[in-house]
Amino acid sequence: MTRRFALMIDPVAADEARSDYGDTFTMVDAAAPALSVGELSTQRGDGVFESIGVVDGHAQEVVPHLERLAHSARLCDLPVPNPAQWSQAIGVAAAECGEGEAVIKLILSRGVEHGPTPTAWVTAAPAGDFTAARVNGVRVVTLDRGYDLGVAERAPWLLLGAKTLSYAVNMAALREARRRGADDAIFLSSDGFVLEAPTASLILRFGDRFVTPAPNGGILHGTTQLSVYDHLASRGFEVGYAQIPASDLTRADAAWLVSSVRLAAPITAVDGTEIPVDAALTAELNAYLLSPRD
Repeated sequence: MTRRFALMIDPVAADEARSDYGDTFTMVDAAAPALSVGELSTQRGDGVFESIGVVDGHAQEVVPHLERLAHSARLCDLPVPNPAQWSQAIGVAAAECGEGEAVIKLILSRGVEHGPTPTAWVTAAPAGDFTAARVNGVRVVTLDRGYDLGVAERAPWLLLGAKTLSYAVNMAALREARRRGADDAIFLSSDGFVLEAPTASLILRFGDRFVTPAPNGGILHGTTQLSVYDHLASRGFEVGYAQIPASDLTRADAAWLVSSVRLAAPITAVDGTEIPVDAALTAELNAYLLSPRD
């Protein structure tokens, strides 16, 4: 893919009785202004989004992404997206991507301040080159998120289980990781449990058992993590969810950060302590993640 593509969506026109939503999309110049200065997505980060990996024009795991977008919308009291409308929009965007790797973003905003309707759009763009992270791995540091493991249940208004546009904290965490000489970060709860990375899920291997932090701790349920688990289970491995103490990070036989665009990046060190890397399994996982998946 050599150019960016953008498609505005009219979510109000999503009549569930329809079979074709083509007239609810408007193609726009991705390099031209398209949002009002009163748009709440830019003023307050008041909206939700998803990033979908695209391989050779095939959008990966569309249904799980749309389900998570709907979950985030409910948590934020936004209108729940019509899956048929958004799926058709994703198909239009994917058709623009061509060969190679790309990323489609779905954005649903509360709209213009004091306006009557939400704003929604889809973009497509070339993906970055993540070969180095996939092959050579990433060094991570642990950072305190500042909340204990039970805060999501006690304070749902913090929206910790929603993928919102308010990503300033996530980006600050990545900058802090780089200031500390690392490539990425892993958030810890204030009571010492492993959560997630700013833009990825975490998977740990202990022997033939794979474990990821339970999503009820106010973290996102990763679509790529779910796909990796499907593959590992088909290979006969044990997969599961748990509350993982921070001390278990350096005890793992291998570990990965997984996400829709970077895919599987092996972790090579945690807070300066080296951990083993399973290069063969990493290559297998990335080959699987690059294969067409619905």
